[in-house]
Amino acid sequence: MANFSIYLNFQRQTEEAFTFYKSIFGGEFSGGGIARFGDLPHFDGNSQFKEGDKNLIMHIELQILGGLTLMGSDTTETTGLNLVTGNNIHINLEPDTRLETDELFNKLATGGKVTMELTEMFWGSYYGTCTDKFGIQWMFNCKEKIS
Repeated sequence: MANFSIYLNFQRQTEEAFTFYKSIFGGEFSGGGIARFGDLPHFDGNSQFKEGDKNLIMHIELQILGGLTLMGSDTTETTGLNLVTGNNIHINLEPDTRLETDELFNKLATGGKVTMELTEMFWGSYYGTCTDKFGIQWMFNCKEKIS
């Protein structure tokens, strides 16, 4: 598989969410940076955007662990998409070390909710889950063994 990405939609919080993720994972926004609805070339369909919606994000990309790319956009009434936040997505991360697992887990859980503390699991991994402050669910599965 050449690439793997996860696409996230937010209701007017994409920039805040991706700035948060960038503060945790580092890096720069890729794929040409941040594309906003107001950057679209003029055509009949894009005159629908309200002035306040033009600064919202149409597309953003951030490379995180192991080449995984998070992508996202804002949903608004004018895009015709109705966002329903639910339990339909988890992002699974498999950091190389327990230290990195602890650090990322604690940062992502800040302002959110720990749904399962990091612990040793029967399949031999250090595993836990959390939901971040934007409602995105994260799973951690670290295979590093305790020496």
